[in-house]
Amino acid sequence: MTETPAKLRVDKWLWYARFFKTRSLAAKQVSEGHVRVNGERIRKPAQTVAVDDVLTFAQARAVRVVRIAALGKRRGPAEEARGLYTDLAPPEPQAPVERVGPRPTKKDRRMMDRLSDPE
Repeated sequence: MTETPAKLRVDKWLWYARFFKTRSLAAKQVSEGHVRVNGERIRKPAQTVAVDDVLTFAQARAVRVVRIAALGKRRGPAEEARGLYTDLAPPEPQAPVERVGPRPTKKDRRMMDRLSDPE
């Protein structure tokens, strides 16, 4: 039986935790200097991380800050991946957009189009 190693490559961990679709995308982010481990910018995908390290990186249009809770043995399902980290900056819930008035009808939209199209 194999034990979980005490350290793991950062690109591999980011892939295991499902932050990036492929390991090469994770390695590219690290190589370009977009990942910080405990506040220090790293540029080598082979940099090792351990439990309780804090990673800061950009994902989509948000900055993610996570604490490593476990290293993992494989890239498993999403529920298993969520157990590998603790999110320190959870995304803020977005408030729904409130309507000003009733929804426009097809006739209303045609009138709006005529007003906005200067011919």
